[in-house]
Amino acid sequence: MSNNTDNQTLPSGGRAAHVCLTPALIPLYNVEDYIVVVIDIFRATSSICYGIENGAEAIIPVSQVEECSAYREKGLDYLLAAERDGKVVDGFDFGNSPFSYTVEKVAAKTIVLTTTNGTHALHLSRAAKKIVIGSFLNLTALSTWLKNQDENILLVCAGWKNNFNLEDTLFAGAVIEQLKTDGFELDDAAIAANDLYQLGKHDINDYLKKTSHGERLKKLGIQKDIEFCLQIDITTAIPVLEGERLVKLS
Repeated sequence: MSNNTDNQTLPSGGRAAHVCLTPALIPLYNVEDYIVVVIDIFRATSSICYGIENGAEAIIPVSQVEECSAYREKGLDYLLAAERDGKVVDGFDFGNSPFSYTVEKVAAKTIVLTTTNGTHALHLSRAAKKIVIGSFLNLTALSTWLKNQDENILLVCAGWKNNFNLEDTLFAGAVIEQLKTDGFELDDAAIAANDLYQLGKHDINDYLKKTSHGERLKKLGIQKDIEFCLQIDITTAIPVLEGERLVKLS
């Protein structure tokens, strides 16, 4: 990633908390200067948090369906998870519904995962100092950990096919809510995300009923996934990328 002077400016002293509203904007940030939080509320990062909480040994995020499929030939006992446009790809063990990431299914297992938006955002952020995974499920644990890091924070919203979406931005605003009194310098996107959170925080489920991706998932008959992903603080695990694998932050 170039250190182009047109890129996002960081404070000369102190820490910044910035929000990247879609993966298409990642080139505007020098991601190597940040801890990156990848956010894909409906449903990839919610399922990753839930799976790691439930004892998955690791989750390997890959960009393409073909990369995921290639793990089958390696002869290892991996679970293969592939989602495109909200649906499980034919021939794979499951997709990115959180209900597939229960203790019974994933404990002590390694899962190879590809999704429409979340894994795409993660791979574009790989130059970061560290990559962690955020969701409403681990909101407080994640925010508390971020406060204790002497680093700049970039919240990367996975959006929908490189477009802005409400749910990821509202979650970014929820994190900013917990960081903004801790001396972080905010950019305009962080301020806007936090303003959005103020609008929706009293009933997040109701506020996000209007989202386009929520409507897509409803048409697929998976309204329960949406409700599950909007639960707050039911996990404490923070998935972190180590090499090619997402594991539980120790």
